[in-house]
Amino acid sequence: MNVVRTAGVMSALLLAACASDPVRSPAPVVDRTRPANAPSVKPAPVPATASAARPVATTAPDGGKYYTVRVGDTLYSIALENGLDYKEVAAWNHLADPNLIKIDQILLLSDPNDIAAPDTAGVVVRPLRPDSAPAPVKIDTPAVVVTPVAPTAPVAAVVSYPKALKLSHGTDAATVARQAEGPVQTAAQAGAAPIKPLDPKPVEKIDVKPDPKPADNKPASPVLGEEDLNWSWPTVGKVITPFSDAAKGIDIGGKLGQPVLAASAGRVVYVGTMRGYGKLVIVKHNKTYLSAYAHNSQSLVKEGDNVKKGDKIAEMGNTDAEQVKLHFEIRRFGKPVDPTKYLTAG
Repeated sequence: MNVVRTAGVMSALLLAACASDPVRSPAPVVDRTRPANAPSVKPAPVPATASAARPVATTAPDGGKYYTVRVGDTLYSIALENGLDYKEVAAWNHLADPNLIKIDQILLLSDPNDIAAPDTAGVVVRPLRPDSAPAPVKIDTPAVVVTPVAPTAPVAAVVSYPKALKLSHGTDAATVARQAEGPVQTAAQAGAAPIKPLDPKPVEKIDVKPDPKPADNKPASPVLGEEDLNWSWPTVGKVITPFSDAAKGIDIGGKLGQPVLAASAGRVVYVGTMRGYGKLVIVKHNKTYLSAYAHNSQSLVKEGDNVKKGDKIAEMGNTDAEQVKLHFEIRRFGKPVDPTKYLTAG
């Protein structure tokens, strides 16, 4: 009886062991793409200043100059940094309102007429260089028929030699020559008509007077060539801040309301207020130079006015500045240059 009970208990234990699933742990995963002892490397953080770097205008293969608008840009500041008239930039990019530009918008900063147009084959057509010789041009001319002329029989030349003369020893050489040539035969004796010299006709003198030039009713433009620019100081005062890459110009101290004069002849292309400049006047002198007059108390000109050197264009002030002063810049192709190297005492 005990044996039967013991056998039943053992059978039950075996059945229970077979029915239950054993607990399994997951197999370890090993990364075999790197050594087991290699330290884990985290990606380096991107510096915050990398995205804040301001781009510059770039030149495309077609010769056009382009600029991508960034945060804080205005059409006026872009034009000033590139030495351009903002109205020209607006016209080149078909902007009805100069204040409406968008971030990442690409602006054309050169005249579309100066950009070379590619042909159908994708090759840029440019004018020939002066030192390159043009290819020879083949001109088709009509054929000329030449009729051969029958040759004539040659005429034998008859040469008469003088006869030997017996002369005395006292005869001179001139007499010998005359006797050897024989008697002189005139044209009348030879039967030939005498030849009369042509009467020279007087040459009429014609006075050629140049046509008078038509009167030019257009007023002379004050914009001069680069070699003709004549600069003078825009105001009287001491330079309190010299030129540097950061200053972009010079600061001249003075009194409130002191006259601000045009440093050279040109055309006013901007009158307004710009951040960092206060009340600002910009004069464009030619395709190379422009000048800027900042921190004025008031402006006395308007956009489009033509000014001469020494004309009063503003009054000194302290708008957007810590003191009364004139911030004066000269820009060559949009790049600031040291004004003291251009200014004269006149």
